[in-house]
Amino acid sequence: MATAVHLDGITKRFPGVIANDDVDLAVERGTVHALLGENGAGKTTLMNVLYGLYEPTEGRVLINDEERTFESPRDAIDAGVGMIHQHFMLVDPMTVTENITLGSEPTKWGNLAIDRGAAREAVVELSNRYGFDVDPDARVEDISVGEQQRVEILKALYRGAEILILDEPTAVLTPQEVEELFDVLEELTEQGKTIIFISHKLGEAMRAADEITVLRDGRNVGTVAADETTREDLANLMVGREVLLDIEKPPTETGDAVLSVSSLSVDDDRGVLAVNDVSLDVCAGEVFGIAGVDGNGQSELIDTITGLRHPENGDIEFDGEDVTKRSRRERIDSGMAYIPEDRQERGLVMDFDLVENALLGSQHNPAFESGGRIRWEATRKHASDIIEKYDVRPPNPEATSESLSGGNQQKFIVGREFERDPKLVVAAHPTRGVDVGSIEFIHEQLLELRSRGVAVLLISSKLDEVQGLSDRLGVMYEGELIDVVDPTDTTEEELGLLMAGERPEARDTDAAAPDVDGVATGGESQ
Repeated sequence: MATAVHLDGITKRFPGVIANDDVDLAVERGTVHALLGENGAGKTTLMNVLYGLYEPTEGRVLINDEERTFESPRDAIDAGVGMIHQHFMLVDPMTVTENITLGSEPTKWGNLAIDRGAAREAVVELSNRYGFDVDPDARVEDISVGEQQRVEILKALYRGAEILILDEPTAVLTPQEVEELFDVLEELTEQGKTIIFISHKLGEAMRAADEITVLRDGRNVGTVAADETTREDLANLMVGREVLLDIEKPPTETGDAVLSVSSLSVDDDRGVLAVNDVSLDVCAGEVFGIAGVDGNGQSELIDTITGLRHPENGDIEFDGEDVTKRSRRERIDSGMAYIPEDRQERGLVMDFDLVENALLGSQHNPAFESGGRIRWEATRKHASDIIEKYDVRPPNPEATSESLSGGNQQKFIVGREFERDPKLVVAAHPTRGVDVGSIEFIHEQLLELRSRGVAVLLISSKLDEVQGLSDRLGVMYEGELIDVVDPTDTTEEELGLLMAGERPEARDTDAAAPDVDGVATGGESQ
């Protein structure tokens, strides 16, 4: 089979950092090739070289056996290379057709006007050719994340891409959308397209790819056939050691309720009811998980519990006090930590360095403030401690948040929140966009907090994660908490039915709440 992409001895240096070190990569035409590695391993940098965003310090780029030099993404696009970034680059108020053709619109009347009819026809034809189900007239802000991703792929195909780079394409997708994406990739390769799939998810790489190349510390440490390897072998290649892939959750004592939510109803930004009469308790020493397809009220529930949104009805009690009307700052000061689902919008100030970001939420803490002035030496040590303990790369407290990979941004937020010595951690998708070694570490830290009597409210779209970590597991559908189950006695299929809105007619209520001062059992590894 012919080689579509050959990266020959690619080295990319930045000041003080070698991001790629003499990397060779060969990708066969008409295949899906997964690029696997920890956060900071050099995956995205290598693909940015292929896409013309970076010039290599050393090495050659060959497309279809022809050496090419890319000074910009435009050169790469002209050579048939397209890239779909982890954070989509779409204009929300514009339609699907307008986004796909933006900058390359067909014209009429001697190039005096955009031919909107021809543009729409081109998008419909392209969508039909590859079996994409998108509405050409829908506004991007009104379609799902999975549909937005298909728009990004169509945008690249419209510009003639034969080689598609997908950077962490499943990071923001529901399980159903992930399967739909894999169907799309299969259709594309059947029509001769070549896919490079950047990921850190072992199972998805094995499911979607023909071959897998693993990067570690900027080097290629091996290329294997996806059907001839195991998750354990890939994890070992990624981190250079054996990784515990299954969650081992020991029994622990549970105490009184730390968080009590009673009859909570919340509107979304449009004034539409998003959370409908939800009640739940989270006890000391317990992980209470919430599963559900994204968009069923989880975000509004989290915002309200953490003080970022006001409820229409209901009460929130934290550590024995009514905090329904208290501010976010008051809740932080009372011991409520929060890992937000959108790290860039809610967790970090992107152009702040890590020292400044370590201070967020603690700027009034006497440990970091005195007489109205920030104690920068103490803050810098705090940032350095987070970086070291949570393996944030590069290990530079002066680095800006925007210079870190998504996974390292997430590890820094997790470290900052866990180090607050909280009574309650509200963790929304804590391992989203994080590599396998870091996932293991974050899971260990969550269970360590649980063993110390901290209450944990865990919201995750990863069923294996929320099942493996939770002592009790609630399922949200259309704004309601439709059931609370014992995750050790509930299959993924049963959870899937609940997530689709199939309510239980009758279910054992033993899992509805633990006995105060009772025991939350660990069960078997998931």
